[in-house]
Amino acid sequence: MAVGIFDSGLGGLTVLDAVEKRLPDVPFVYLADSANAPYGVRTSDDIYALTCAAVTRLFDAGCNLVILACNTASAAALRRMQESWVPPDKRVLGVFVPLIEAMTERQWGDNSPPREVDVKHVALFATPATVASRAFQRELAFRAIGVDVEAQACGGVVDAIEDGDMILAEALVRSHVDALKRKMPDPDAAILGCTHYPLMQQEFQDALGGDVRVFSQASLVAESLADYLLRHPDMLGTGASDFLTTGDPRRVSDRATQFLRRQITFQSA
Repeated sequence: MAVGIFDSGLGGLTVLDAVEKRLPDVPFVYLADSANAPYGVRTSDDIYALTCAAVTRLFDAGCNLVILACNTASAAALRRMQESWVPPDKRVLGVFVPLIEAMTERQWGDNSPPREVDVKHVALFATPATVASRAFQRELAFRAIGVDVEAQACGGVVDAIEDGDMILAEALVRSHVDALKRKMPDPDAAILGCTHYPLMQQEFQDALGGDVRVFSQASLVAESLADYLLRHPDMLGTGASDFLTTGDPRRVSDRATQFLRRQITFQSA
């Protein structure tokens, strides 16, 4: 009855941690494509091919439902996968929609026409590929009108986090926030559009200031998944909990253990 969770690296562990706490009886298979990370600097075709390969591996592990806990994959590959690739008996879901629904105060699955919302000026921090896809703006336009989005491509942050260099990551966060604020001095809200970024949420908040509401994805995705499984219990699939990586299992395990502050042991995918 396993659910698959995929990320290009270890950022998706922030989502895994939240969904495990919300759904303690559900086993999860986590796959990190560490050998090919980061995805944020790749072309959309590369991201699509790599994401399809990873999701196929999770299907093979007994997962009927896979969560793309990677904003870059959700932005650059998900729609194309859903339209032409995902088998009829499987589901692949992304992480953008729960975030946008929370920001626009819409209930899960509310398909009413877009309307005005309280938030007017939104700062989006994401990888270069996510920014280039404009997927966030497209999904937002389905649900809200009159919202100005200023996107900032945060080059280097994922690499620094994956390398465990949090001092460099903090410096990069402050640099990217400064660059964003030169374009949008007074955002109402900020979206951390990469599942690595919650590890730096306090640094983003400090750089933005206390008046800016910072939206992070992990808990929102966990609630959305719990609701989805309540309505679609057949999507639980088979299999048992596991951690898989295309990279060096020992190195990835050490880094994951540091991230979650509990022992995590990865196997070769």
